[in-house]
Amino acid sequence: MTTPRVEADLGWALGRVTRAYLRTAADVVSGLPGGPRGYQVLAGLGEGPPRTQLALARTLGLDRTVMTYLLDELESAGLVERRPDPADRRARHVLLTEAGRARLCEFERRLRDAEDELLAPLEPAERDVLRTLLQRLAVGREGGSACQVAEEIAVADGTC
Repeated sequence: MTTPRVEADLGWALGRVTRAYLRTAADVVSGLPGGPRGYQVLAGLGEGPPRTQLALARTLGLDRTVMTYLLDELESAGLVERRPDPADRRARHVLLTEAGRARLCEFERRLRDAEDELLAPLEPAERDVLRTLLQRLAVGREGGSACQVAEEIAVADGTC
């Protein structure tokens, strides 16, 4: 009976691809305040209606204090702004500035390019299938959002 090679192990393959992706993604967003977390904030603000600072922290799985410092850095860089919530004077809505939206688009394009390079051994149809299956696993497994999954991966890999 032959022992399967390590390359046939799902954990080995997932770990290797995840580490390669995290290294590449960290390089792409290295100039952004907060790095990968800063990108998560911009991406979280890029869709939907304005969010309060607390709601954004919960969505991204970040401690309120960490979120405050991260938003301070992003605001100083001119990428986000905080405005009073008209429904609750104690709360603040966090919004992307035009510069923040432009940087988000830039990072999204650069991340797509990095993903294409990482997935180069696969045919385009295989890439689509892989993304679909991974999204189903990530969201269906724990019922978490994409941001929660990204945070869990970063913690598990020691990059967060």
